[in-house]
Amino acid sequence: MDTNEAVNNETMPESDETPETAEVDTPAAPDSDEPVIKIRNLSKIYRDFWGRPKVQALNSLSLDVQKGEVFGLLGPNGSGKTTTMKLLLGLLFPSGGDITILGETATNVEKNERIGYLPEESYLYRFLNAGETLDFYGRLFNMSKADRRERVDRYIEMVGLTHARHRQLKEYSKGMTRRIGLAQALINDPDLVLLDEPTTGLDPLGTRDMKDLILKLRDDGKTVVMCSHLLADVQDVCDRIAILYEGELKQLGRVEDLLTEQGRTRLMTSRLDDAAMAEIREVIERHGASVETIDHPTSTLEELFLRTVEESRERPGRRFVPEDAPASDEEPAANESE
Repeated sequence: MDTNEAVNNETMPESDETPETAEVDTPAAPDSDEPVIKIRNLSKIYRDFWGRPKVQALNSLSLDVQKGEVFGLLGPNGSGKTTTMKLLLGLLFPSGGDITILGETATNVEKNERIGYLPEESYLYRFLNAGETLDFYGRLFNMSKADRRERVDRYIEMVGLTHARHRQLKEYSKGMTRRIGLAQALINDPDLVLLDEPTTGLDPLGTRDMKDLILKLRDDGKTVVMCSHLLADVQDVCDRIAILYEGELKQLGRVEDLLTEQGRTRLMTSRLDDAAMAEIREVIERHGASVETIDHPTSTLEELFLRTVEESRERPGRRFVPEDAPASDEEPAANESE
């Protein structure tokens, strides 16, 4: 390209109309009864320079992901979660088995136009701001200028970066980078969203926001597959999960079914006095069972943290003062005992 051609390309006004491109056969949407992802006997062996087997990342993995669900791939580091993601995208070739995704084989790259992907580490251009970043990725999908402008505004607001949309990404924190990474994964309005460790590096507030965004994607009819080794994240948002260990599928099913202990019964009541509790123990023992524990329900640390932050926002200046704390010259705005 000579200098005059480069200048013309820079100064040429951009149309709001979608650029004309050669007609291609876009993969048809899968039938509603067909799984969005169908994996059968999938195996992946990493080999060394000489072609000798080095690591078996996956061993005969078989599972389905249905349309409109949040599906979680759970497992410790090195269990094959990221390898599975890359196989779905066609970035790796399987050593054995079959993958059908959105009605196409995983090696058909055209299907990726209907997929959004958030990798574990987002590799974005550090000297672009949020708006420029999303606009750049919108151009890769041949979107018109009007469509790009609308989606950039929508997704920046959706991920909560309106206040920082004009700052360069090099100034972003890890949590902000994950947010803009998610917006980038959604810029093409995908049918299937793949999220690799979406809450990595986020504080409790950012983690809660990311979970809410994932649930919103499901409510919008999108299929979400996320992999994580954080149990609480998967439990909060996933409809079904698969537990991998050393490349093998160990558990598969709905979260509530897998977590329910069918051999035990938990009874929760309002507060009882000692006489009532003794009588309940007698009844249980009379029926051949034993009382393992009687305690009060507890909330999680995440719930406590989020509730404390929310109450602090509603009542600024309120603080906890220990009973043995020395008296202060300033009268506290509020006391925990109030």
